[in-house]
Amino acid sequence: MTYDILIIGGGINGAAIAREAALNGLKVLLVEKGDLAGATSSASTGLIHGGLRYLEYYEFKLVAEALRERERLVHAAPHIIQPMLFVLPHENAVRPWWLVRAGLYLYDFLGGKMSLPRSRGLRQSDTAFTAPLKGGNKGFVYSDAQVDDSRLTVLNAVDAAANGAEIAVHTALLSARREGQMWRATLGDGGEVTTRALVNAAGPWVHQMLGKLGVNAASGIRLIKGSHIVVPRLYPGDHAYMLQQPDGRIVFAIPYQRDFTEIGTTDVPVERPEDAVIDSGEIAYLCEAANRHFIKQITPADVTSTWSGVRPLYDDGASEAKAVTRDYVLELDTNGAPLLSIFGGKITTARHLAEEAIGKLAGPMGVAVSPKTRARLFPGGAIADFDRFVADARGTWPFLGAARAERMARAYGTRLMEMLGGITDEAGMGAELGGGLTEIEARWMHDQEWARTAEDALMRRSKIGLHLNAAERAAFESWWASAYPA
Repeated sequence: MTYDILIIGGGINGAAIAREAALNGLKVLLVEKGDLAGATSSASTGLIHGGLRYLEYYEFKLVAEALRERERLVHAAPHIIQPMLFVLPHENAVRPWWLVRAGLYLYDFLGGKMSLPRSRGLRQSDTAFTAPLKGGNKGFVYSDAQVDDSRLTVLNAVDAAANGAEIAVHTALLSARREGQMWRATLGDGGEVTTRALVNAAGPWVHQMLGKLGVNAASGIRLIKGSHIVVPRLYPGDHAYMLQQPDGRIVFAIPYQRDFTEIGTTDVPVERPEDAVIDSGEIAYLCEAANRHFIKQITPADVTSTWSGVRPLYDDGASEAKAVTRDYVLELDTNGAPLLSIFGGKITTARHLAEEAIGKLAGPMGVAVSPKTRARLFPGGAIADFDRFVADARGTWPFLGAARAERMARAYGTRLMEMLGGITDEAGMGAELGGGLTEIEARWMHDQEWARTAEDALMRRSKIGLHLNAAERAAFESWWASAYPA
């Protein structure tokens, strides 16, 4: 089989590139050795943001680009992306008031015309924001958005597949070699394919993949571990907090799955992608970071779940992990059939990265391309008023209950109608599998979203696995093994 582009890696960058390429009419194959969003792309802080703190490192271009993308994304995927207010307390802050105020003015300016509220100072009336805090009412409020990171990755792949791309999960690239102006690749399923161009979107494994291809990288990479903890809810409300720390870092506290608060992230240099495991020092650091600001205190014993991801950041020579650029570099090798390698990047700018990547490959491949996704909705995203959509879902399927109806509306958007069309009662949902998951939803994840293991369904398509006990998890895994034997 011959393709125009073979993409290695099913993280956010690989999936976004597959989408942009397929919409440009190119024949695309994406291979992923594990699951879509199986590593870094399901272990983020879950934000669509410009990166306010990047202004300290003069990353003006990156911030402006990210803010433009934020505006596009909140309209393109209103089911999985929620605008959110962020409170930035300024008690015992390490940055002077005027500097933070100037940074927020610049943040608003770089965002241009935007639908999200602009920044402002905290007011006496903002008791919902200040009541949970130890300090007074000094500080600021600004806007960004929260995203289900793994579902955004999956929806990129869904849209790519709907436009002709082939998505092969649990399929590794074993080897590839240039043969004139083509690549010949051997895959883990025993297949062999040829392709006009190869995209190395292997994330933290980008250098390892270049070694497998026999290509020397011109760009360097730094592996930085970011860890998060989840604790019982620290405060009421749908807003988040950006907390300044004595070491100059910032830590977010964000509402998570209704009854919890997510706290993160850390910045720890690591040697290997496989080192994405939180350690006791990080847990203690994040607890202390929250305790400096919130009245409600926590200890490591309060942590209900954790996750860690290794970010593959482009090595710009910065001495500290927190200062390493979050921008991306696209390295094109045209010594024969083209090879494009992706260094760095962030979830917010993945669509823009994909557009630039396809544009970079167009010349060497001799094809004409144009931007296709700037104003394109994601699957399930044709929703004008999300609150009204949730109310309609509750009315259409009252047996779901309020909480489950909202969760499923957020996960699937208008595709929920396709999943549940014709179902009139709980019996039609099939077996109860724990945590609100039922058989019909689990089968949808397998049939429509490439979930191939119980872990894929629990930890990435839904993340419900974070809150299942051992017995519930075992029961789900047993059902999955019976429904989908290996």
